[in-house]
Amino acid sequence: MSSTDAVPRLERLPSRLLSRAALLASRLVNEALDELNGHRHEFAVLVTLDEAGPASQAELCRRCGLDRSDMTALVESLANIGHVLRLTDPEDGRRKIVHLEPAGRTRLNELEVAINAAQDALLDGWKAADRERLVSLLLPLASRSGR
Repeated sequence: MSSTDAVPRLERLPSRLLSRAALLASRLVNEALDELNGHRHEFAVLVTLDEAGPASQAELCRRCGLDRSDMTALVESLANIGHVLRLTDPEDGRRKIVHLEPAGRTRLNELEVAINAAQDALLDGWKAADRERLVSLLLPLASRSGR
């Protein structure tokens, strides 16, 4: 039996294996980000702004898969430390558009180093082709989850 002492029928359940892998991945990412006093939601917002450009908080919620109340507090915090800038939308004065600031891009780079190290720890010893294959297998499954 494996190190979990689970019987083979349990060990071969994809749902069980994915759960255990997700717990390990989450732990590794959280530990890496904790060293920088960072959080995965902070990374998600900064990387989304970097890749997709300025967005309203509602759009950031959709792109990052975060709850509106979490996003409001997070954007407020990021704005207070100069990582993002909130500007009034010229088309709708009630809406704020969030922009990535240079300090936010610097912070993103720091967080990304930690995230990448966690990915390397998770997939230690895996060849690049195997990593890509894992991602290609997980993408359709993850897209069904609605984030």
